[in-house]
Amino acid sequence: MRKLLLVGPLAHPALRAVLAVDGRETVLAGRLTGGARAGIDAGGWPVLTEAEGTLPAIEARITPALARYGEVMDLRVLPRPEGQVPGATPGQGDAPDWDAADWLPDLAAEIARLILEAPMDRPAGLIARRLPMIGVWAESRMRARGSVPSGGDLVPLRGRDDIRLHGRREPFAGYFAVEEWRLSHRTHAGGFTPEVRREGFVMGDAVVVLPWDPVRDRVLLVEQFRMGPAMRHDPQPWLLEAVAGRVDAGETVEEAARREAPEEADLRVRRLFPALHHYPSPGAVTEFLYMFVGIADLPDDSAGVHGLDGETEDIRGHLLDRAELTRMVLAGQISNGPLVMLALWLDREAERLRAEAGG
Repeated sequence: MRKLLLVGPLAHPALRAVLAVDGRETVLAGRLTGGARAGIDAGGWPVLTEAEGTLPAIEARITPALARYGEVMDLRVLPRPEGQVPGATPGQGDAPDWDAADWLPDLAAEIARLILEAPMDRPAGLIARRLPMIGVWAESRMRARGSVPSGGDLVPLRGRDDIRLHGRREPFAGYFAVEEWRLSHRTHAGGFTPEVRREGFVMGDAVVVLPWDPVRDRVLLVEQFRMGPAMRHDPQPWLLEAVAGRVDAGETVEEAARREAPEEADLRVRRLFPALHHYPSPGAVTEFLYMFVGIADLPDDSAGVHGLDGETEDIRGHLLDRAELTRMVLAGQISNGPLVMLALWLDREAERLRAEAGG
């Protein structure tokens, strides 16, 4: 078997650690360009071109983890005189030179972990089709690890050592996924529970933005069909909501909020005020919501029908006086929880936000 030479993203220690790849340092002739989204987006791997000079490389052996990862990522192997180079494609190299400083190694490594956690009997192509949502979930797990613990001084800080995981499986994975854990956890008395089985609905983090015009003192709501109420046989499965959407891999929550506003409502948000971030249903759903009030200009003609055709979105906007939104919430006419929370929070904080926004 010819030598395996890893360059660029695959040679990075963060990804090699997940893929259990050891090796020795060497060099490879050529130039490596692009690859800033390697391991995050499908097909985002760098281009290796013939050029003067050398690249740092790792001479390694293939591992089962690397083989599985390569199958899911559809890594092509580029033959070179020095050996086989996976994770690089031939080409002209028009993009900037590969630079690890422009890459997201921790995110790529977390995505690799999730790929390897998938059942071995699941076809690689099925996992590959889920890469966008795997990236969303990977970023969500990383964001959670870096978050400030909730509960203040009232709840003792507990960690992963207070949860004993006896088994894990993933019986379903589509756009969302379901995980089943067999676990024991620390009790308030200090011991551990017997082994129990728990199921969780895996969704990545999302942003919710209530556009507010502090000068006109009006908000913009969106109306769209919702699957949950429809499945529950609710007589009104078209809900009034705030603008909302998933936080994509490699995106900050603020960037997601500013992206969703034009996608769903054709609005530009001038400033974001963070509100009450929270788990809406922590008993069985992993979703965490980042809540914002977004300062926007809302003239009379700013409500229309919008949404991305590629996501089959059909979203209608409604302009509403802020006082009327509060009235509807208190009258029980709004059934979307995040909108209820944002409306009441804005009712409390409006004067402060108006002063800070200069409106």
